[in-house]
Amino acid sequence: MIFGLFRKKNQNQPIVDRQYASLTSAARVPFFFSDLGVPDTVMGRFEMLSIVMILFFRRTAKSGVSGKELAQEIIDSFFQDIDHSIRELGIGDQGVPKRMKKLAGMFYGRLESYAAALDARDADALAAALSRNIHPKVEPAQPMRGLADWMLSAETELATISEDEIARGAIVLPTPGN
Repeated sequence: MIFGLFRKKNQNQPIVDRQYASLTSAARVPFFFSDLGVPDTVMGRFEMLSIVMILFFRRTAKSGVSGKELAQEIIDSFFQDIDHSIRELGIGDQGVPKRMKKLAGMFYGRLESYAAALDARDADALAAALSRNIHPKVEPAQPMRGLADWMLSAETELATISEDEIARGAIVLPTPGN
């Protein structure tokens, strides 16, 4: 009974769940894998989910308190989802923290490199960064210009989303190829 006093009271959970489901659905659109050169592999899906999360976080970073709180809860869900996926792949309890640390480093590295190109609205630099991350062993790196163009247009569209839509967890990313 007393332990209930210390439990996190999360009244935003339905909003977080709805927004996270929308973001993960956006990352799974087949067009990314069939037409934009993202491999349909575990790492390819991680790359797409990272891209979608980066776009979401860049938008919510410019929001009020409720948007930033939602973003923190979404990132918590993102890393819990990654942890769960790693365990489903058969990685033992002792190997999970090491892999989580590596994947978190990859995510934040991508956030930094994509942010620089997005801030400059430089599609070529963004395509080069995407190529290095998505196809690291291909020489020369496969051009990811279509994905870079989608990211730039998605960010432009996300900038038009109201604070109310963010607070309600109603952000929807544009579908590529439309």
